[in-house]
Amino acid sequence: MSERMAGQGTRLTLDLWHPNCWAIEATSDYSGGILAHAIYDAPTAGIERTNGLFTAYGDSIEEVQELLDVIADSALTGDVLELQERFDTRGRQATPGSVAREFFLEYDPGDMINPHLLQQGFVHSAPTRIEDGREEWQVWFPGERGEIRERIQAVMDNSGADIHVESITSAESAEPERERRLDTLTESQRQAFELAREEGYYRWPREVSTRELASMLDISKTTLLEHLRKAESKLLDPQ
Repeated sequence: MSERMAGQGTRLTLDLWHPNCWAIEATSDYSGGILAHAIYDAPTAGIERTNGLFTAYGDSIEEVQELLDVIADSALTGDVLELQERFDTRGRQATPGSVAREFFLEYDPGDMINPHLLQQGFVHSAPTRIEDGREEWQVWFPGERGEIRERIQAVMDNSGADIHVESITSAESAEPERERRLDTLTESQRQAFELAREEGYYRWPREVSTRELASMLDISKTTLLEHLRKAESKLLDPQ
């Protein structure tokens, strides 16, 4: 995020539905929810599948397992790779619910709403939360506030989505919280995150690969991804 992004523009919370979404379909019929964190292989021409990092959460192991089974069986998804299981034992949760499982998932990039939002200038700024067949998006818009209604209508027209604006605030009001979260990063995490941001890792399409970033920092690709994953969790996940 550039200095201009940090100090100008508008923050919005969007409540939306869009067609051909495996997460919306799964949470429409089953309990629990999903957090969508990041895309690790940005889709390019000729690529039929991309990979995303997600968290399934719920109030019991059975509830989360049922949700994961539905996701794995969906005609809209490919391979599901579960990473770990987390339990809330301290009363402080990084995700809603008391049980959470992180997983990588393959899916068709053509089903994503994010490219349509980006095309109209809305930049994803936090994990997407999906519950009860709806998605909650935190986005940043750099243009004039008066343009927002027209831009959202364009997203709906181009994607078939249904979008409601739940909240709208100036970007400046979100800055103290962003700085507080940046201060929670270790030196290695902050260095990796700042470099990734500056080199265009979080732009669409992605302008630098994880291998190139790792080479710049003289660390392994695995170590880089671990730094980025932990940084993203601290910066983006609700506390």
